[in-house]
Amino acid sequence: MLKALLYVPAVIEDAVSNELLEKVWGGQRIDQAEALRLYHLPLEELGALADRRRQLVKGTAYGGRGGDIVTYIVDRNINYTNVCNVYCKFCAFYRTEKDNDAYVISFDEIDKKIEETIALGGTQILMQGGHHPKLSRQWYLDLLSHIKIKFPQINIHGFSPSEFVHFREVFQSPLDEIISQFKEAGLGSIPGGGGEILVDRVRQRISPLKAMSDDWLEVMDVAHQLGLSSSATMMFGHVESVEERVEHLERLRAQQDASEKRRARCDERVTEKPASFTAFIGWTFQAEHTKLRAPTVGAHEYLRTQALARIYLDNFQNVQSSWVTQGPEIGQIALKYGANDLGSIMIEENVVSQAGTTFRMTVEDMQRLISDLGYEPRQRDNWYRLLN
Repeated sequence: MLKALLYVPAVIEDAVSNELLEKVWGGQRIDQAEALRLYHLPLEELGALADRRRQLVKGTAYGGRGGDIVTYIVDRNINYTNVCNVYCKFCAFYRTEKDNDAYVISFDEIDKKIEETIALGGTQILMQGGHHPKLSRQWYLDLLSHIKIKFPQINIHGFSPSEFVHFREVFQSPLDEIISQFKEAGLGSIPGGGGEILVDRVRQRISPLKAMSDDWLEVMDVAHQLGLSSSATMMFGHVESVEERVEHLERLRAQQDASEKRRARCDERVTEKPASFTAFIGWTFQAEHTKLRAPTVGAHEYLRTQALARIYLDNFQNVQSSWVTQGPEIGQIALKYGANDLGSIMIEENVVSQAGTTFRMTVEDMQRLISDLGYEPRQRDNWYRLLN
């Protein structure tokens, strides 16, 4: 296979040496300059390298069967409010308090949604919302406690870093105090929403009132110190350059290095160790009904960027395919471009659908897509532990 990869057109040979291809094939770490050279490979060759890295990383998982297994999760997105005061240009979901369709969800509504999730075999809720200027700290703590007491079997994967930065400002309290209180009330893990591109030039253009890059990473670092795992994301294909995408990946990898080093130093006898990123999820900007005027990208660019992310993020065990924005067919193909997970069936999704993209899948659909590629489909939890 490697010999086949090394046979490339002369123009590609000038950009990507055999030495670099050997380096990637062998699982070695690459730098940003090398990532930019790999980016220009023919798509199928970059995909083959990403698939190789997937096999190297996952091969020993699940009793040595990690290379044959593709996972998925059954959970539900619950957006507790659509009221938000940061007005991101790429978002079609937010409302102001004065809008007729602005809402804050009731506990009874949440109960009904979770009961439906459990009935479908769900194990988790992904709970995020807008930056509501008036909800109190106690409202959030009561919400978490209510869910955890009534549905102890459900993991609450909730509140993105940008929300925690908002909480820090509204509650006038340090991050470690807020995250500790949320964890004690029932928070189980943190989603990577709001990552967009971790380059402030980009963030100043698309969401100037939202958390900047260092803020986002600080929340993740504090959460990891406190034992809360999180995911990492990238929303690309708008105003950023390829170089800025790679810089985003570099910042994620550096944070993961720090988090994993902290875990390794922890005493074996400690029952609750520091945590780290569980997975990387990338998706493309969806433009419809948003205020951001930028050329969008398609499946080709999505697969190229995901493959590059799998190669660059050598300290991430899991890469999740984004069928929600790309559709089931491209989501399936992405499993050959570095992804080892198909994500969630998305019992409910509101943010991407507001921007004009609506795809749906059942568990049976997911299992078929995975099986058709020759993999074994397995349901997992948030920490990528296999269920059933």
